[in-house]
Amino acid sequence: MEIIKKNNQIISIIYRDSDWIPGLNFITPNSLFVQAGSWWYNKGQILDNHIHTNYERTGTRTQEMVYVKKGSMKCFLFTEKKVFFKEFILKEGDLAVFAFGGHGFEILEDDTKIIEAKNGPFTSVEKDKVKF
Repeated sequence: MEIIKKNNQIISIIYRDSDWIPGLNFITPNSLFVQAGSWWYNKGQILDNHIHTNYERTGTRTQEMVYVKKGSMKCFLFTEKKVFFKEFILKEGDLAVFAFGGHGFEILEDDTKIIEAKNGPFTSVEKDKVKF
């Protein structure tokens, strides 16, 4: 797992297919608005039934994660001031969490399939994003 920081702030966390470990492994620290974790269990493992309670959370920005189911893509990272500083490639089975700063993507193969998850609710592109 690679944690990319700029000015001591988490910009992205990369969790490669090879980073999996048995059991429950939370990839993100508890303080991020988006939470991602991996599960690796054997047949017969029982996970407790549960329901999540309602309680007020305060989120000031959208954070997201992407998972590459098939294919590959290049990810570009930017500072909060929209200055490019790093790129990396995600391949099949890799996941990245984007916390602060900016990001962009280039799909590298035909038929690439990506799953994206982020905190909600979604309001509008105009309210949620600044494209540059």
